[in-house]
Amino acid sequence: MRLCNNGSGRGTGMRSDRERPGGRGRGGGRGGGSENEKIDALGRLLTRILRHMASELSLNMRSDGFVKVEDLLQLNMKTFANVPLISHTVDDIREAVRRDNKQRFGLVEENGELLIRANQGHTVKVVESESLLQPILSADEVAVCVHGTYRKNLESILQSGLKRMERLHVHFSCGLPTDGEVISGMRRNVNVLIFLNVEKALEDGMKLYISGNKVILTEGFDGVVPVKYFQKIESWPARQSISVANLSQS
Repeated sequence: MRLCNNGSGRGTGMRSDRERPGGRGRGGGRGGGSENEKIDALGRLLTRILRHMASELSLNMRSDGFVKVEDLLQLNMKTFANVPLISHTVDDIREAVRRDNKQRFGLVEENGELLIRANQGHTVKVVESESLLQPILSADEVAVCVHGTYRKNLESILQSGLKRMERLHVHFSCGLPTDGEVISGMRRNVNVLIFLNVEKALEDGMKLYISGNKVILTEGFDGVVPVKYFQKIESWPARQSISVANLSQS
């Protein structure tokens, strides 16, 4: 069974998280802004907390990334709209999740309690891949596995491979930026596509996973996906083949 298929339409890109504990934002210190802006700011803060800040905030995060919504709403933090988390409600959390067009979050109810997690993008070490993600066991499960990047990064990538950096995984998309099913996993403005040879990677023991929002993830080997697992490299959107020999021609 395919976990991820190609589609047609328009994809979306990744966006930076800007919230800070107690920070000032568009509200100018008054908690201003429309309800839409407040919910959007809440979603961005949730992304940052659930991906990167659970340990420093002493949140009780499970190995599958879930935390109690009740615990989140007790944190002494403000969103980018300058609204304290404690002023938000469970319904606000649900609305932020519902509006997120990249499906960054997962919600579950267990024993009468609502829990939330980020579907991917973690740097916190408490999260375990096997608990958070679904393993990919065959190349037949994914039609495309592609990493979007920029021409300026390509020389370094070809020397050292794709590195996960501070995150737990290297991120791949299961389609091209214009594919309708591509919700997350690639920025819209990339100009280079690196395709992974999934069959070879799996044969050599590389562990591949897919998240709830269809991002393909791997720890590689020691945090790196070596160049020998690159199937091909293309420019985007021209889809012209790029080789080591013509890297200087840009």
